[in-house]
Amino acid sequence: MNKIYVAILVLIVLLASLLAVRFILGGNEDDWIKDENGIYVEHGSPDGISDEVLEQQELILEALKLYYQKQAEGMEFSSQCLGDVGDYAIDVVHVPRISDDDLEENQCESYITGKVKHFIELDISGNVVRIE
Repeated sequence: MNKIYVAILVLIVLLASLLAVRFILGGNEDDWIKDENGIYVEHGSPDGISDEVLEQQELILEALKLYYQKQAEGMEFSSQCLGDVGDYAIDVVHVPRISDDDLEENQCESYITGKVKHFIELDISGNVVRIE
């Protein structure tokens, strides 16, 4: 009977250790993560929003504001640069991507020359495609 209690105790200690390692090394299950396009999305039910996530959301809003401003001016969207928002170039690309999207003349000069370090790509309908 003693051996059964010892085996159960060892099993409980082992399970507790595995759970502790999972939560210490695994991080918070409820957090914001970047998807394959570089866009922060909720994972689980985060308690709040980090400054990094808020900054990205504000950048996206500014990029969309620029998109709708250009649309109101009558711009027909294709592969092209819309302008800059902070340290981000705002480009329009096709989905799926076509070779025109990769041509230098269709990308923002500020990104090509290194004036800005990042970009936000929107599709021709104004949806965020990629953030880098």
